[in-house]
Amino acid sequence: MALFSLKHALFFMFLIFTTVHASDDPIFLRQNCTTNETFTPNTTFQVNLRTLLSSLSSLATRNTQFRNATVSGGSPSDSVYGLFLCRGDVPPQLCQQCVLNATQRLGNQNTDTCKFSKSAIVWYDECLVRYSNRDFFSTVETRPRMRLRNTANISDTKSFLRLLYTTLNETADEAANSSNGAKLYATKQANISGFQTLYCLTQCTPDLSPQDCRRCLSDVIGDLSWCCPGSQGGRVLYPSCNFRYELYPFYRMDSPAPEANVSPTTSTIKNGKNNISIILAIAVPIVVAVLLFIVGVCFLRKRASYKYNNSFGQDSIVEGLSDGDSLQFDLATIEAATNRFSDENKIGKGGFGVVYKGVLPDGQEIAVKRLSVTSLQGAVEFRNEAALVAKLQHRNLVRLLGFCLEGQEKILIYEYIPNKSLDYFLFNSMKQRELDWSQRYKIIVGIARGILYIHEDSQLRIVHRDLKASNVLLDENMNPKISDFGMAKIFQADQTQVNTGRIVGTYGYMSPEYAMRGQFSMKSDVFSFGVLVLEIVSGKKNTDFYQSNHADDLLIFAWKKWTEQTPMEFVDPTLRGSCSRNEVNRCIHIGLLCVQENPSDRPSMSTIALMLNSYSVTMSMPRQPASFLRGRNHNRLNRELDSDQSTTDQSTSCSIPYSVNEVSITEVYPR
Repeated sequence: MALFSLKHALFFMFLIFTTVHASDDPIFLRQNCTTNETFTPNTTFQVNLRTLLSSLSSLATRNTQFRNATVSGGSPSDSVYGLFLCRGDVPPQLCQQCVLNATQRLGNQNTDTCKFSKSAIVWYDECLVRYSNRDFFSTVETRPRMRLRNTANISDTKSFLRLLYTTLNETADEAANSSNGAKLYATKQANISGFQTLYCLTQCTPDLSPQDCRRCLSDVIGDLSWCCPGSQGGRVLYPSCNFRYELYPFYRMDSPAPEANVSPTTSTIKNGKNNISIILAIAVPIVVAVLLFIVGVCFLRKRASYKYNNSFGQDSIVEGLSDGDSLQFDLATIEAATNRFSDENKIGKGGFGVVYKGVLPDGQEIAVKRLSVTSLQGAVEFRNEAALVAKLQHRNLVRLLGFCLEGQEKILIYEYIPNKSLDYFLFNSMKQRELDWSQRYKIIVGIARGILYIHEDSQLRIVHRDLKASNVLLDENMNPKISDFGMAKIFQADQTQVNTGRIVGTYGYMSPEYAMRGQFSMKSDVFSFGVLVLEIVSGKKNTDFYQSNHADDLLIFAWKKWTEQTPMEFVDPTLRGSCSRNEVNRCIHIGLLCVQENPSDRPSMSTIALMLNSYSVTMSMPRQPASFLRGRNHNRLNRELDSDQSTTDQSTSCSIPYSVNEVSITEVYPR
């Protein structure tokens, strides 16, 4: 009887343990999609995509951790390929829920995230789901990639890294050669000290061969230094494989509960009271130990989710703010200033929230950026923008007055800029006449100074990553002020380039190496600046070309007019006859230099500032713009043109025909 009761007690504890795990909710990590391939709504491709996602969700109910599927119909280009993969230790119910959540997220085409993309992937902590318009099955896919880093650091980096690399590679060997139902999944532990253990996990999609799995894991482990140097934990996720390590057991190590070896001795049989005492003496400590273990694991998992420092990190949301108390506003003050965030006070809306005009009690006008309560990216934007802008002081950057952080409210308070943003004037046929050439040139120079400051002259080296006309505000004197640093990244002193799997920004302004490979640097901002310059000169929006039936984009249009030696045909018609032809030519020249395919061919912002302010600087010949190279080949004009820029007449009207003697050219001029 005692043995029977003890077994039931242990079985009850086992049920508690497994139930706690099974009741976990899937933890969303990130979604990524192509930005250059989209489908039209209500077409065969969308019907096939919906069918595929429904099929994957249904397949996940069959207690399987991996399955791929294809849906065809219509033309071959309408075929959709997809798969799901659950982590090897995830129980069936949680795997099913994770796949369901992921397919619903991918199928929601009403949001701006991955809207109508022909290829997308979503990562959860417990699973991944992806689809594409191309067959990617049994193929090693390494992009897009994502990293997550535990911000807690280790003390003895060298010895820890040796152990980590060894253990991860041993785990990768086990995963690639696993015979456990061809899961291509493995976990491994290694002893760091008497009190610390290293836990590692590696996994591949089971459609890979063992050789391809090991090759993929070698690549992903090679990203360890990019992911999490010196960190106590981290992971890198590829579409085809991934690894993770921690100093706590983050994966399930469920095993049958051990049976207590209680023999029915004479004393336990004869005395019922002794039976109860023995049962309690054994069962109570075990119950308490198991419950403490469960609480401890849940606490560590919860704490780890807040420690991760990637694009979703929540670590110290106002960390880095100088004089934090003096910058902090209370919510009541902001509500009073904006008339409780009334629609009448709304002056703008972005991807992360709404901007309101407000008036403080002392009469000072402010712009209040209220970040979305439900947006995880909004929290990141708040942290980035508050920490960065508070440290930046420049006349061509918008000035942060303070912030408000109460409950779930995340609010940034800026100086109020009365003349709205550059795009409000530049792309409006009525308003653009208010921007004469002298104002436009002043705006170009001011933007260049602001970017130069964040790149080289401030206490931080910052890449903005979202430079565009709508993020340039104009004050009462039409001086430009760069705003919106939510996507900005700080560069270390020795960093020249960073790779990321999270592509953010605006199509039409992103450099090709960033949009296609996730590589960004100071030269990414230079590319965006070049697009801005060409927009300011032409009065045309770059993205309008993509959305119309034009065969060319703005960069190609500028290049054509430049090589045809008719740059004045590129200029905004409202400026012709009233602008400095030399300044216009110089700006087009600089714009084309900035949008070259190779980042190393683009000038630095310090060089650009010099070009804008000195006519004695010799400028190199621009190469074909990035988008131009993708579809067209033009012959080169095999001749070299020279000039003396310093002797040109700067007051010459734009109506005068173009002369090649207005720019210094030192390379072969393409045509």
